Amino acid sequence: MFKLVHISDPHLGPLPDVKPVQLVSKRILGYINWQRNRAYSMTNAYLEALIRDIQQQHPDHIALCGDLVNIALPKEVAGAKEWLETVAEPEALSLTPGNHDAYVPGALKQAYQAWRPYMQSDPELGVVPPLSSKPHFPFVRRRGNVSVIGLSTAKATGPFMATGHLNSTQLHELADQLKQAKERGDFRVVMLHHPPVRNATSWYKRLVGSSRFRNVIAEHGAELILHGHTHRATRMEIAGPNGPVPVICVPSASNGLSGHKPPARYNLFTITKEGNGWSCEMEERGFTTADKGVHQIAKHELQISV
Repeated sequence: MFKLVHISDPHLGPLPDVKPVQLVSKRILGYINWQRNRAYSMTNAYLEALIRDIQQQHPDHIALCGDLVNIALPKEVAGAKEWLETVAEPEALSLTPGNHDAYVPGALKQAYQAWRPYMQSDPELGVVPPLSSKPHFPFVRRRGNVSVIGLSTAKATGPFMATGHLNSTQLHELADQLKQAKERGDFRVVMLHHPPVRNATSWYKRLVGSSRFRNVIAEHGAELILHGHTHRATRMEIAGPNGPVPVICVPSASNGLSGHKPPARYNLFTITKEGNGWSCEMEERGFTTADKGVHQIAKHELQISV
């Protein structure tokens, strides 16, 4: 039995002091959005309670699907590094970056440098560049008989855009890693920030190249795909070679009760080998009311195609 936690979009706050020169870019839009909306709807109290509950579950691994920061200020990136260290050791947490982590040109490079230990392959499984260079995607980590494969869809975009991008190199290597993990007999978890399902979000927030990703999964399969970005609790599917593959999103880990999106939540997957196949139970844990705290919201038995 393997326990995997899925968490996303903490959007750590509050924003540090901002210099006017730092707002002469797309950041001015995010700064206004934070002051008007997210400063009130996203609070550390919910996030801290969620993390305490996660740690009490003693998971075997944590998959964090991006958007740690808001407008990618250098102090935000540094603060996120300190926060990650309180959540789990790099060996116990895998991280894929989101669009807010790449909010302006140059921001993603800073995030890579600060968060690098959480997004690199096991040496025996994938490419591990020197720590002085950017990480290699996809990365692959094997924990027990579970292979976690992380993709990066993060890319700096223009104002009013939040699209994700997957290049051909990542997709080619994803196919190879899925094939190798299947040969090992592993349960394959693919994690990325943007949803790979058609029409899962607005046009300006979509994953560019999602059809090519779906083609890879249709040919090579996967047992579970995790993402964030939409701040919603959704269970969707895309085609695999032997049947549908579950595609799961989780609400923002810091969202409060007053917003129009679901409040803070995480998913806990219990993965069990059963003969030649797998069982996977998904438990949603988080907030529904102010007085109830973090609790079990729902349980689902996912259909895993062999």
